[in-house]
Amino acid sequence: MKIEIFGTGCTKCHQLEKHVADAVRETGITVEIVRVNDIAEIMSRGIIFTPALALDGQIKVAGRVASVREIKELLTEGA
Repeated sequence: MKIEIFGTGCTKCHQLEKHVADAVRETGITVEIVRVNDIAEIMSRGIIFTPALALDGQIKVAGRVASVREIKELLTEGA
């Protein structure tokens, strides 16, 4: 599974990264985490508001910080 975190480095983007790391650690699922900082790439994916989160190329959350619980649910649905 591939998780992409989209953001330009703001506080909320870092918070989402931490929540993703916590969720991955708690579920024990093996994933590849990719951080996408390039604004052109972010826009080309149709993301208007950051931070955003994609699982296997599908945008799941945009414009807000998902909770650890929500991310865990997304990870276990996709596993």
